[in-house]
Amino acid sequence: MPSKLNDKARKLSRREFLIKLSTAAAASAVCGTAALVFHSSEPVKRSTGKIYTFKNYRVSDTSAALPKLAVVHGKDAEKMVRAAIDKLGGIGQFIKPADKVLIKPNVGWDRQPELAANTNPDVVAAVVRLCVEAKAASVWVTDVSINDPYRSFARSGIESAVLKAGGKVKFTTGSDFLDTDLKGEMLKIWPVSAFFHQVDKVINIPIAKHHSLSKCTLSMKNWYGTLGGQRNRLHQDINTSIADLATAIRPTLTIMDATRILKTNGPTGGSISDTAIGDTIIAGTDEVAIDTYCLSFFDLKAADVPYIQIAEQRGVGTSDWKSLASEEFTV
Repeated sequence: MPSKLNDKARKLSRREFLIKLSTAAAASAVCGTAALVFHSSEPVKRSTGKIYTFKNYRVSDTSAALPKLAVVHGKDAEKMVRAAIDKLGGIGQFIKPADKVLIKPNVGWDRQPELAANTNPDVVAAVVRLCVEAKAASVWVTDVSINDPYRSFARSGIESAVLKAGGKVKFTTGSDFLDTDLKGEMLKIWPVSAFFHQVDKVINIPIAKHHSLSKCTLSMKNWYGTLGGQRNRLHQDINTSIADLATAIRPTLTIMDATRILKTNGPTGGSISDTAIGDTIIAGTDEVAIDTYCLSFFDLKAADVPYIQIAEQRGVGTSDWKSLASEEFTV
């Protein structure tokens, strides 16, 4: 499938060119060519002297009668997202007027949308529009990309989708990291994107993907994109690291993009043959349940994925998603 966002079709703006030029010059002087690819390896932290902790972004006033998990099948991303949120009680259950909202999709890779390495831009745009309609004071979209963040947001289609929907992209680069205590077993004090400490609500929008180390990357694994530092160090015990992140970050809402799934060669992919059409959105407030539901896309069970078991043991959520009040339907 030809992409609308290939290299020839998109020209860099003067701002992007200058940023790339200065970044390349600094990186080449220090680290050589490898630094041109992996931009989140060594962030410059703000010297505030303060150690931060994550807020609890969840809401506690949702009705007990409402479903806790909504699974929607269909072809139109906007309709599926809206239908899923409606089943959970509507966006007003989660976002209040004047809230500062941060949306966290997966925008880790310099890939085009059809390769399913990043969250579907149509799904991100739908969530941005819902938050704008809820009269949020601001709607930011961010990720700590592995590849060049400006290319990743542009080639993924997410930057233009966010701007058209009324949101703002926040590039987490340079000094935009604050030392944060995650109180984890593997993750203790770590540089975290400062934007998470500047908002009231956080919405997680991962994409369902295969992962070579953790078997799959879903909602809990998506929190790797909050971190700076040498994230590859966490691969030494990736399952505990993922559970640490899920324990530390409690989002307002999670909306899983399974419209197109990266079935093999994750997390980066690179070929259409690595993907499969899923035509599904899963929304809810229990990340363990959402991730467990998605295991069927990869022919996995909860027992096959240690981080799901660890997170459940810590009380993050339940792997028995069927035990939740849930709705599954097609639009």
